[in-house]
Amino acid sequence: MCCVVGDKVPADIRVTSIKSTTLRVDQSILTGESVSVIKHTDPVPDPRAVNQDKKNMLFSGTNIAAGRAIGVVVSTGVATEIGKIRNQMAATEQEKTPLQQKIDEFGQQLSKVISLICVAVWVINIGHFGDPVHGGSWVRGAIYYFKIAVALAVAAIPEGLPAVITTCLALGTRRMAKKNAIVRSLPSVETLGCTSVICSDKTGTLTTNQMSVCRMFIADKVQDSSCSLHEFTITGSTYAPEGQVLKGDKPVQCGDFDGLLELATVCAMCNDSSLDYNEAKGVYEKVGEATETALTTLVEKMNVFKSNVTNLSKVERAGYCNQVIKQLMKKEFTLEFSRDRKSMSVYCTPTQQGSQSKMFVKGAPESVIERCQYLRLGTGKVLLTTALREQLLSKIREWGTGRDTLRCLALATRDQPPRPADMDLENSPKFAEYETALTFVGCVGMLDPPRKEVVGSIQLCREAGIRVIMITGDNKGTAIAICRRIGIFDEDEDVSNRAYTGREFDDLPGDSQRDAVKRAQCFARVEPAHKSKIVGYLQSFDEITAMTGDGVNDAPALKKAEIGIAMGSGTAVAKSAAEMVLSDDNFSTIVAAVEEGRAIYNNMKQFIRYLISSNVGEVVCIFLTAILGLPEALIPVQLLWVNLVTDGLPATALGFNPPDLDIMDKPPRNAKEPLISGWLFFRYLAIGGYVGLGTVGAATWWYLFDDEGPHVSFYQLRNFMHCTGDNPIFEGVDCEVFESRYPTTMALSVLVTIEMFNALNSLSENQSLIRMPPWVNIWLLGAILLSLSLHFLILYVEPLPLIFQVTPLRWSQWIVVLKISIPVILLDEALKYMSRHHLDGDEAQKYRRRQPC
Repeated sequence: MCCVVGDKVPADIRVTSIKSTTLRVDQSILTGESVSVIKHTDPVPDPRAVNQDKKNMLFSGTNIAAGRAIGVVVSTGVATEIGKIRNQMAATEQEKTPLQQKIDEFGQQLSKVISLICVAVWVINIGHFGDPVHGGSWVRGAIYYFKIAVALAVAAIPEGLPAVITTCLALGTRRMAKKNAIVRSLPSVETLGCTSVICSDKTGTLTTNQMSVCRMFIADKVQDSSCSLHEFTITGSTYAPEGQVLKGDKPVQCGDFDGLLELATVCAMCNDSSLDYNEAKGVYEKVGEATETALTTLVEKMNVFKSNVTNLSKVERAGYCNQVIKQLMKKEFTLEFSRDRKSMSVYCTPTQQGSQSKMFVKGAPESVIERCQYLRLGTGKVLLTTALREQLLSKIREWGTGRDTLRCLALATRDQPPRPADMDLENSPKFAEYETALTFVGCVGMLDPPRKEVVGSIQLCREAGIRVIMITGDNKGTAIAICRRIGIFDEDEDVSNRAYTGREFDDLPGDSQRDAVKRAQCFARVEPAHKSKIVGYLQSFDEITAMTGDGVNDAPALKKAEIGIAMGSGTAVAKSAAEMVLSDDNFSTIVAAVEEGRAIYNNMKQFIRYLISSNVGEVVCIFLTAILGLPEALIPVQLLWVNLVTDGLPATALGFNPPDLDIMDKPPRNAKEPLISGWLFFRYLAIGGYVGLGTVGAATWWYLFDDEGPHVSFYQLRNFMHCTGDNPIFEGVDCEVFESRYPTTMALSVLVTIEMFNALNSLSENQSLIRMPPWVNIWLLGAILLSLSLHFLILYVEPLPLIFQVTPLRWSQWIVVLKISIPVILLDEALKYMSRHHLDGDEAQKYRRRQPC
């Protein structure tokens, strides 16, 4: 099969013949490599070579970037490397999120408890089935208490919970979208909150994916057998032509150095790429190879001819300085890069008379310097001796293996090249002969720089107890260097047992692999199978893993992880397998999403606590009235109104709660931790118990103490079912008073008012109202006012009082309602104080002592 530039490879093909100078393939979709790969026909003897090292193979789905080749098809369909990834995805089962599991468990437990209480209330009152109030009919009494049991079930079930949870998650996705995190799976929003490990790709996520020249040198002068160098650093970490050239710590004018002028000329001419300003996105983008674009950007920053660029538009600024140089020289032809000589060159003629033609060369330092005979000093040159050559190579090795692990390119010229007529341009093996007798001009060191905000995000993860693991297809040295720069590793830290290549990981026995995943924070030269295996090990440790990826090769791991995070610039396959998409491809967005996930979970706990404590209060109210034999304090229609309308509005507004002040200072919660812990259950019972007692107390107060009430005794109230005209116990008491609407109205008003105060308590799980005052959530204040307005509506606007069997209250009665309701704030403040000083604080301290980072 023949493949040419622009083709998408239809199958896995073994290359047998290359019909062009070079064959470049963009296989980032499969391997994640950010630059195109040069292919050859030589055998690869290693049977365990990873796909990145199979230089004689074309893989299905990849694109031919340059050249033309013929090969033999070895695999098609699902047998190809990309087909194997599809099989891995099909074999991966999607698990329920922690939230889904907890809600299921909570629902089952709640159903059992409610059923037990309802049956207990009905059974306890069997002795009252034949009371006179039921007309002496045992069946009517049984039905009456069955209705009470149903009312109890209505009170216990938080009918508004599903709607409130969905609304809260939807609000969370909206906030995340504003932070460039687009959520595809609603329940996964909460899962982010218990993320304990983030497995992040390097290129484009932790780094900018914009190659940038950060250092360069030229020769200054030669004394004896040694050479002094002019070394420069370059600021700026993107393709934007903005930055300074520094010598030491001081900015310099590059035009003042003859050597830099020639270096800029080589960078501009020996280059097929360019910069383009994307007006829609407001950013500078590469057109062509990343390495060459970095050189183009360097020329713009150097501005060796001191052009006035201040008044240029961003579109004009993109390549202005390069064009100035290209107006002086005309590129006649290019000697393409080849694997054997590891360089490429261009033949240029001057546009002005009186100058000679030149060849400009760039390539791997060892190969280019080996073919150099001279060393450029200013406008002159000296013979490049063995000692000088070794000194230059020593500096380049220092840059390539040091803290930065820079990718270095040597730049050279041939001042008197052969005539084009004497060059065989169709015979690529001869290109090395034409690139001889070179003059070394200088060297540039570049890297894909870390994003500026990543260092702070890594530190935030450390403080939050989240482990960050870099998983990349790049080489190990570069990966470790980036880890040191962003804070995953310390500068002088021994990483021998914390960084592995895919091959080194495979060579470990099973138990050692598990141990390696426990402690490692960097995996380099990995394949898709490695990512899935790492996720599997992390899940076996009960870790909640967030995995990033952008290529088809990442899809199985994205689907397997609890949170799959695809890049906005990634493939459609990766996005479809992920739960979340980062529109800005930025690691810091993941950390912001984790913080948002924690806030959402906290808010969910708060409104669940609010709803459940209210429901517990309703259950206690009905249970007490049934056990004590008191008249009904609340009827089913009132309970439904409270649960669906009055409670639902503040519960929904609690989804707008701001994050707790210390939300990222706490360790990740255990995914298996129950939704309602023992302490939380106690708090529910304490608050709910007070709500129930307050509600029953309000109804009882009317019977015993209200100015317009019947002023019956508590004994008479408990035995109201025996109230008849001939019963001496109720002498002087009108039995119809036990059917008055005032007690139920008092009880309902206390229930609603207490729950509004309880909503304020739910602003934070542990923070006092003094530190997080009510106005931090104006939506909650609005919801409380609306809920109270609706309560006043059913009390004072006809015919609603008839429907809900309530009646308007006097001002003195509202004073009693407030006196009963306000203490719930003091009770919850006391419980919060205990949480802050005796429970959560101790757990966090224990965690920090246990975790090194």
